[in-house]
Amino acid sequence: MFRLSESRIVCTLIALVTLGGCSPLGLYNAVIPYDDGSRLAERDIPFGDDPRQKLDVYLPDGDADGPRPVVVFVYGGSWRDGEKSRYTFAGRALAKLGAVVVIADYRLVPQVRFPGFVEDNAAALSWARENAESYGGDPDRIFLAGHSAGAYNAVLLALDERRLRAVDVPPDAIAGVIAISGPYRFKPEEYRVTRAAFEGHFDDPDTQPLNFVDAAAPPMLIVHGEDDTTVYPKNSRALAAALEEAGVRHDLYIYPGIAHAGALLSISQPMRDRAPVYDRIREFLKRPSRR
Repeated sequence: MFRLSESRIVCTLIALVTLGGCSPLGLYNAVIPYDDGSRLAERDIPFGDDPRQKLDVYLPDGDADGPRPVVVFVYGGSWRDGEKSRYTFAGRALAKLGAVVVIADYRLVPQVRFPGFVEDNAAALSWARENAESYGGDPDRIFLAGHSAGAYNAVLLALDERRLRAVDVPPDAIAGVIAISGPYRFKPEEYRVTRAAFEGHFDDPDTQPLNFVDAAAPPMLIVHGEDDTTVYPKNSRALAAALEEAGVRHDLYIYPGIAHAGALLSISQPMRDRAPVYDRIREFLKRPSRR
């Protein structure tokens, strides 16, 4: 076991990226110790026809007293970058909590624009529900989770019931959402990244997750770093405020001294003393199905 500050880890990885052409998360994922008590069970399972539409399944070791919760984790990358292989640390960590964990690749900009990446995650969610029982999971107790752009995808998918019904997932099968450092209210035309991802949809209200918050929304665990300058924590505060107004159960945690990557990295072994995100997720997954 080793302990490094978030800034030291990030700076080291950026230096290595400059030399080696790899992603910081890919390098971090490669060098840190994974959680014992969990495993990568299956890799590269297709859930669509595109080469990007493949997913991995992580499982906890040992037997369970009953069906396990299912976590569909969506990674970030500004809707233009990302690979599931960089998130083994997240899959192993979440599976150690007793969950069946699904992490999918999905089509990215410029191959697709909104809503293509959301539709891919809906298809992965549908696969997870259809196949949950074969891995010991409960198809009616699914948690959507995501970081950054992945949190946007997860929250929008959970809130827009039309997208769930389009892939035959009953909205009440979503037991909860774990939203880490995501953007939930923004002007798509304002930023270069969002201009590319939402081209042709700048005035489309369906791009904004907050527009779908109502009393039927699932419970949410919302996490953000106070020092996040990539996606400002005001996004998470706005989501929590909308849920509060709608009377939806939610928990909001804003952690000082934590930046954008740190909120997710804090679920990994070397970073758990930075913020208790892992413990919050453990508690959240114990909540029962909404049925």
